[in-house]
Amino acid sequence: MTPPTSRTWSRRGTTPVVRVRGRSQRRISIAALTCYRPGERSRLIYRPIIHRDHKVGGRRSFAWTDYRDLLITAHRQLGRPIVLAWDNLNVHRDARMRAFADAHDWLTIYYLPPYAPQLNPVEGIWSLLRRRCQANTHFTDPEHLMRTLRRGLREVQYRSDLIDGCLTGTGLTPNPSELNPQ
Repeated sequence: MTPPTSRTWSRRGTTPVVRVRGRSQRRISIAALTCYRPGERSRLIYRPIIHRDHKVGGRRSFAWTDYRDLLITAHRQLGRPIVLAWDNLNVHRDARMRAFADAHDWLTIYYLPPYAPQLNPVEGIWSLLRRRCQANTHFTDPEHLMRTLRRGLREVQYRSDLIDGCLTGTGLTPNPSELNPQ
């Protein structure tokens, strides 16, 4: 819940101060998919989770089942096969996730090279959130942070040019032959 800092202003001679509480032990995870199809509006599909019980032995991140559910939801919303470019997160490479992908012909997964976040358009989404809705903000509780993040994600969802910019920033382009399997 410690906010990222960015440039701000104040009266000359007065240093701007953003007060924050100590670091919270609560964790919030967000998984997102940026969806591109030539000739169509780009889309952002996301799922946030507040991990309330991680101190008592609960998970502090998404499980493979959470990613599976996100992919199923995305497939239902898009109504088309999904070609997924994923980073090398251990949950993405989980044997159960691979078995799920192998069992569904509408899902094709390609893995990005290790340590290449600059090739992942979703990293651009996180950068937008940090600079726009999170910067210099004092969050009072996890729900306040979650409301702010949801609002910021909705703003990005309505601006397909921002989602397109995240793909452009990677230098990658969708391959229409992969997106339209015969």
